[in-house]
Order: sequence, then C-alpha cells, then structure tokens
Amino acid sequence: MLKNKLRGADFLTLAPLTGEDLEALLEEAIHLKNEGVKGYKPLSGKVIGLIFEKPSTRTRVSFDVAVHRLGGHSMTLTERDLQLGRGETVEDTGRVLSRYLDGLVVRTFGQDRIEALAAASTVPVINALTDESHPCQALADMMTILEYKGALPGLKLAYLGDGNNVANSLMRAGTKLGLEVTVAAPAGHEPPAEVVAECAAYAERSGGSLAVGNDPREGAAGADVLYTDVWVSMGQQEKGDALEHFQAFRLDQGLLELAHEDVMVMHCLPAHRGEEITAEVLDGSHSAVWDQAENRLHAQVALLGLIFG
Repeated sequence: MLKNKLRGADFLTLAPLTGEDLEALLEEAIHLKNEGVKGYKPLSGKVIGLIFEKPSTRTRVSFDVAVHRLGGHSMTLTERDLQLGRGETVEDTGRVLSRYLDGLVVRTFGQDRIEALAAASTVPVINALTDESHPCQALADMMTILEYKGALPGLKLAYLGDGNNVANSLMRAGTKLGLEVTVAAPAGHEPPAEVVAECAAYAERSGGSLAVGNDPREGAAGADVLYTDVWVSMGQQEKGDALEHFQAFRLDQGLLELAHEDVMVMHCLPAHRGEEITAEVLDGSHSAVWDQAENRLHAQVALLGLIFG
C-alpha cells in the first residue's frame, strides 16, 4: 500500500512510485482539497525544516501552509541561516538537523546534494526542487489535469521548451500514468537521455507513450494539455545566450490553435510574459495556471500526510 511505502520515507524523485501509487496519492489530494483536513493532524507536535538554497514563492508558501494545516510547525532556513554557505558539509548539516527536526523539505541545486543530505539524515527528506527533478510540481500538475479532464490515460501532454527539471518530472509522472507525453525542445536542450530511457520504460508498462523531438508545432498538434516553463532555469544563467534558439517554442495563439479545442494551458510559474508564453495565452480561457498553482498546496498536504501519518 502507498501509506506503507511513503510512511517515514524520503521523497526525492517519482521513480520509486508506481502508476497505482500516483493514482492513490492524487485521489488523496483531491479528497483533502474537497473535504478539508478537519481533525486530521498527523504533524501535531512536529517541526519541519524548510531549507531553501534557491529563492521561492509557491514552494515556500505552499509547504509552510501545508505543514500548519496538518497541525505542525515549520522553520524556514535559507543559506544565510545555515553553515552550508561557509563550508559545513551537507552530510554534517543533515546529521545535526535530524536531532532537532522531524522532517526536511529542501530546495537546492544538484540532485546529488539532496541525496547526500537524505543519506545522512535520520528524518524524512522531501525534494522541493533540484536541478534534475521537481516531483512535487508534477504531483500538482497531474492533479490539475485529472480535475479538468476527469481521467489521465490516453491524453496527449505536450511540453514545449527547455528539457529541464520540470520536464523530467512531468515525463516520469505522465508515462507512469498512461499519458501520451511529447517533449519538444530546441536541439541541444532536450531532456537527459537517461531520463528519456527511464520514462520510455514506464510508458511501455503503462500503455502510454513518450516522444522527444525538436518541432514545437508537431508537439502541439492535437494536444490535450500544453505545458511550458521558463527557458532559463534558476541558477543556469549560462543558457541565457542561447535564447534565440527558443523563439519558435513560445506558447502563443498560433501553437494553441494546433491543439484540441478544449486544450488546457499549464505553466509552473514564475512566467516571463512574452518570452516562453504570451500574456494572451497565460490569461486566456484555456489557462489552468492558477488552479495548478493552488494545487501545489493540496498535493503537498496529501504527501506530508502520507509520509508522517
């Protein structure tokens, strides 16, 4: 059962979860969103550390609120508050914080960094974003698609833009849940080959599919969901000189018209209006962006409840 798999466990990527696990997690998230947590307080008496080595709006606020809704207390720690910025190892930080806190939510850089922290910690560690993976975002995304469309298998989810951490986690979630996932990225900006191979295997088992290419119009054609993200992710400003390669991938009215009439538009935010998406599309009638942002909270309430329940 999912409760037994997640209770007391780290949540570093979506890889350990099956499609059935994800379905159960999404069902729990929608239930808690609709019914409220009421007397459900699995974090009562617990303190969760929120470590942010990168700035954050949605992740920081949604996790803070989620912890409090479940009866716990949160403590936000930036690199200015910790010795990490002055030479203490990740492992030593994990060993010490495990003596004070009941869990850690971490937004950092390399995936190896959060894995080292988790290996040294004796409390659950949750990935709130790394350069390789953004699993909590993907949970909220799948929850939003399920709410709008009623079912997931067979839907075409088209991601347009940089093959980044969001694309990686979308591929993992979508292929496990039976979606037809298409990623269209400029040449040289595709998702990592090893993640593509991993997700192709998930798709084979779930009955979904995965296609990675370089044509945004082909990617958008017949899509049920159009998804984009910033072209230059936080901490990767060296990509900035390559932005001219992304111009054809801007999610605008032209690409929207290639998709299904009832296509939903998604963006994990923050959005650079006029860059990866036009304001017309972001604010238009097809946009699910604000519901998607809200669902970060509900998906994380469900996740925290399963880990600490």
